[in-house]
Amino acid sequence: MAEFTKNFPQFSDSEIIQQNQHVKKLKEWINDNEFFSKMKKGYSAKKDGFDCKKWHSKCDKGKTLIIIKTKDNYIFGGFTQVGWTNDKSKWREKDREDDYGWIIDSKAFIFSLRNDKGDRIPEKLTIKQGQEDYAIYYWYSYNGPNFGGGIDGDISLNSKFQGWSNFGNSYNLPNGIEYESDEAKSYLAGSYNKWIIDELETYFI
Repeated sequence: MAEFTKNFPQFSDSEIIQQNQHVKKLKEWINDNEFFSKMKKGYSAKKDGFDCKKWHSKCDKGKTLIIIKTKDNYIFGGFTQVGWTNDKSKWREKDREDDYGWIIDSKAFIFSLRNDKGDRIPEKLTIKQGQEDYAIYYWYSYNGPNFGGGIDGDISLNSKFQGWSNFGNSYNLPNGIEYESDEAKSYLAGSYNKWIIDELETYFI
């Protein structure tokens, strides 16, 4: 662990990222030296509480990395260049009169770092062409970090620390997995819904 901390001090206090290969994958996928040199950990669900309003109050910034570990030890998350913001000029135009809506980001992606089903390797899943308007979903009062219009990954920080996934609606699935199949719905967290979050960490600049 000492060598890991020396090599990757950005994750020195992370309870989720503790392997060199995971950090290397995140750096490769994000491909943004500025982000990794300046990012800070702004939220830990275990430390700060499982509460969506508290999460938004701390994490509605710019470039944002979400990392989640479930009780079953699945590790996954997502990255957005835009971040969860109440600047409605960055929202989908149809939603700008409301208090909730989708935020546009053509560079957003979802990733899986640890998947205990089958022989799946760490993978980066980019947003589908034409779905950029549904990159991430903002609702201050009721939801934590949501990705996609399906919703591909919906994190609730108010309801027993649960989430659900209809993966493949707005984001590309791994090769060989079909949208709305059982494998697609269970790919990120091992089950379609009611998976339990053990920890959720948020890094941003």
